[in-house]
Amino acid sequence: MEFNRRIKIAPSILAADFSNIGREIKAIESHGADWVHVDVMDGHFVPNLTIGPPAVKAIRKHITTVMDVHLMIAPVDPFVEAFADAGADILTAHIEAGPHIHRTLQMIRHNGMKAGVALNPGTPASAISNIINQIDLVCVMTVNPGFGGQKFLNMSSKIGALQKIIGDRPVYIEVDGGIDSKTASIVSKAGAHVLVAGSAVFRNGSAHQPNSYGHNINAIRQSAHNTTTAS
Repeated sequence: MEFNRRIKIAPSILAADFSNIGREIKAIESHGADWVHVDVMDGHFVPNLTIGPPAVKAIRKHITTVMDVHLMIAPVDPFVEAFADAGADILTAHIEAGPHIHRTLQMIRHNGMKAGVALNPGTPASAISNIINQIDLVCVMTVNPGFGGQKFLNMSSKIGALQKIIGDRPVYIEVDGGIDSKTASIVSKAGAHVLVAGSAVFRNGSAHQPNSYGHNINAIRQSAHNTTTAS
């Protein structure tokens, strides 16, 4: 993965049709997705339960771009090797998920993955100050994690603060939650590089009729691009 700050759209497959997941992934990748975002929830750290390493490994076979795995689980450390074996390119853990985030990030990198850290809406940007040299990505949650389709929370000031902490380091700022063709402009103007979108990508389409996916992805990208170009 070569680092660059071009806007990337990362559809969250939590919003896809899991009964046809291979074709869904092929559809979004062929219609403009840069990364594929995989949400893993444990029903403990967040009030929802999704998939584990075996399902992620099966999904990996269909992904030709970047598999961006977001762990909303606690604890994280016992599962790092399993997600590395499943083929994650990026593995993101929540800073709130355990007391030893530095150790977690070391384990992720030791297992050959890019290391991400996620911040819940109530966690300040300053929380990454002492781990900035151990991360490749910081995920700003713009909803409280656990469910798709929630109302967007504006975290522009946090994104701006993260930019100052990151400086010229090769660290992506990702935003996850409530992203669509309207809110994309807000977060991109603030400085986000990677936009995670679920229902906003998968609405009004299917693997059999994927043109809507392309239209939705392009609308999000255009909104973000217009803002960054104007600024």
